[in-house]
Amino acid sequence: MQTADPGHGLDHVVRVVENAERLSLIENANPFVVGPAAWLHDCVLVAKNSPERSRASRLAAAKAIELLKSSDYPSSYESEILHAIEAHSFSAALDCRTLEARIVQDADRLEALGSIGIARCLMTAGAIGQALYDLDEPFPITRIADDRKQSVDHFFVKLFKLPATMKTEAGRVEAQKRITIMVQFLDQLANELGIATGALDRALAAVRNS
Repeated sequence: MQTADPGHGLDHVVRVVENAERLSLIENANPFVVGPAAWLHDCVLVAKNSPERSRASRLAAAKAIELLKSSDYPSSYESEILHAIEAHSFSAALDCRTLEARIVQDADRLEALGSIGIARCLMTAGAIGQALYDLDEPFPITRIADDRKQSVDHFFVKLFKLPATMKTEAGRVEAQKRITIMVQFLDQLANELGIATGALDRALAAVRNS
């Protein structure tokens, strides 16, 4: 994990594991699948702006199975662990066929929300040299959001859409709590930048209607 970007280091992995453990207890999932999948979901690192990003989860899944074989982990869990890791990624756009895959996906997506999500978004954006916001129109209302250029746009391109993608009830409940924190952050940012009242609401409406 020493070469990981600031948003995907060991601390991220530990939090995903903790999220997965909590969701597993609520949803009654198999810990022998969820545990290894959560620990190894990012065992191959691919930069967020890499053209290989959509393959990252598949590469991690293959590497994870190698690691589990080398440690004599029971082979009966391999196919489910492989699937859970492959399907966790937003970029991979794969359907989750098992409860355990749904839990690992939700656990990872919760990491992109709330105060942790805000911090990770800004750290990752800073690491790849993005601006914080568009100087002419900080929130994308009349322009198309572009999270390749500014980090605030990532909220509207992806992060605010994540609660609707949660696969477990426990994940949806927690995601909604964390979204509230993110809206409060942008509301305060709007106040500090002197952005017109209602701009954030219009940008959020555009997300809901997209």
